[in-house]
Order: sequence, then C-alpha cells, then structure tokens
Amino acid sequence: MSLIDKLDYNRLPCHIAIIMDGNGRWARARGLERSEGHREGVSAIRKVVEAASKSSIQYLTLYAFSTENWNRPSEEVNGLMDLMVYAITRETADLIKNGVRIAYIGDIERLPGNVRETLEGCIRETAKGERLTLVLALSYSSKWEIAEAARKITCDFTKGILQEKDINEKTISRYLTTNGLPDPDLLIRTGGEQRISNFLLWQCAYAEFYFTDTFWPDFGEEELYKAIIDYQGRERRYGKISEQI
Repeated sequence: MSLIDKLDYNRLPCHIAIIMDGNGRWARARGLERSEGHREGVSAIRKVVEAASKSSIQYLTLYAFSTENWNRPSEEVNGLMDLMVYAITRETADLIKNGVRIAYIGDIERLPGNVRETLEGCIRETAKGERLTLVLALSYSSKWEIAEAARKITCDFTKGILQEKDINEKTISRYLTTNGLPDPDLLIRTGGEQRISNFLLWQCAYAEFYFTDTFWPDFGEEELYKAIIDYQGRERRYGKISEQI
C-alpha cells in the first residue's frame, strides 16, 4: 500500500520547498562521475513533481542552482546548464499535459542565453497550468534576494513611491522574487545535511523542516509522502500556545 493512502487531505502543506542535495555523493558511492548523479537527479525531479501533483500539493519550489554554485568547476557548471536545457525541453509537453505551471526565482540574467530562452519558452507554454505551480530557484540565494529587495525599496523611497511609514514586513515581501507565492509550509532537505544553505530565509520563518539522509536521486514518491505525513504530525502554533490552536 502506498503512503499516499495515509495522507490527511485536510492538512496538506500548500507549498513544499526542497533543497535537492546529494547528487554528487550518490554518484561517488557508485564509482560514477558527478554528472551521472545530476542526471539521476533530473529523474528524481520528475518523480517528485508527479507525486506532488497526485497528492494535490499546490506549490513546489526546487532549489536547482544557487548563486554559490557558480563557484563550482566550470566543467560541472557547463554540464549542469546543458542538462537544464535538455530536461526542460524534454519535460515541457508532459508538464502541459499534467497541468503544471513553471515559474522561477533568482537572478536568471546570469544564466546562459540558451538556458534563459528555453526556460522562458517553457514558462509561456505552461502558463495555463492550474494543478501545480513548479517554481525553479535558479542562480538564487536568499541574501542576494533580500539585498535586491532593499535596493528596490530604497530606489522607490528616493522616487517618493514609498514613504517611511509604508515599509513593513508586507512591503518587504512584495519586493522579494517570491511575491505572489505563499510562504513554504514544509522545507525538505535531502542528503543528510541539516542546514538551509541560503534558501528562502525570509519565507521559511515559520516553515516546518524535514531532513532526510536519502540522497536526492533516491528521493521519490514514497519519500515525499513520508515527509508530508511527518509534517501532518506536527502542531504549528505560530507563537501561540496549544490551547489557542
């Protein structure tokens, strides 16, 4: 019996964010090149997107490439960029068929032109998807995002668009790249590490965290459901006491 049968559909997380970690270590443990781990990681993405859609999750954000990842060896970075183009091109038709809408967060101006064009084409073609919004965090880091928001707020303040009294938590949220998206309810990190690595720092202020030793290429449908079930066993108090919930 699949764990999907144990889900409480009245307590599903609306938005799940995932730090996909462990591709390289998965490959090394098998005596393979890191690139093989990344290719298997793409297969895992497909399985998890299908599982999220099947279980009625509305938003899924995947940390696909961080700002810090630009510091990796150029051969690996170039391979990841090529893999991204291949994966997006291959998956677009199925995304449309399954009602999955693609969005992105991050500094995509740093991405190679062919990657940007492929991504923007997929966004246009999947725009009518209503079943699941799949957000790709590309060339993204939370510190970059918050600094960009501060710069834009300062600029609008200087122009007189904003007044000092207008600047509050909601204002800052509007200037983040995630404007229009609900904050994550559940943050999952695979691969055994227990940190959030500059990912959605502002947005995850009240997210539930789930860490697993499973490397990303081995994280599939049942692993996602296991994380959701764990989430459903928690009490989210948002600073209140149990009796107030």
